Amino acid sequence: MTTIPAPRTRNAGPGRRTTRGNWELYGWVFMRASGVVLLVLIFGHLFVNLVAGEGISAIDFGFVAGKWASPFWQIWDLLMLWLAMIHGTNGVRTIINDYAERDGTRLVLKLALYASFVVVVVLGTLVIFTFDPCPANSPADLLPSFCTA
Repeated sequence: MTTIPAPRTRNAGPGRRTTRGNWELYGWVFMRASGVVLLVLIFGHLFVNLVAGEGISAIDFGFVAGKWASPFWQIWDLLMLWLAMIHGTNGVRTIINDYAERDGTRLVLKLALYASFVVVVVLGTLVIFTFDPCPANSPADLLPSFCTA
């Protein structure tokens, strides 16, 4: 007859490590904390872009260029990008763990998830920090007003 340990037994058995439980706990805590921070970042972003300004019709290349001229807004948008991507990736990872039945399927889905995470985070970070609102040899009528010709 096989004995089943009580549900609240801390040790999973001799020689077994419980680091996965801690990893999942840290992921759970991160999801709650990052969700709160994301709410502040997103609503701050929406307020500045839509309410404090002239509305959605004023959002154009010049608006983004002027906003990203400030390191404050670059960091704000970078935090929003990174937290949203980490938060979303962790959520999808949890869904994959819950619903992918085969280990091979789970591995392929997680590799695709992590690859897309890296691509989006790297490209988004590059765009934020390498964005040039006043490219050389551009027609003056296409440049924002703060660019000197």
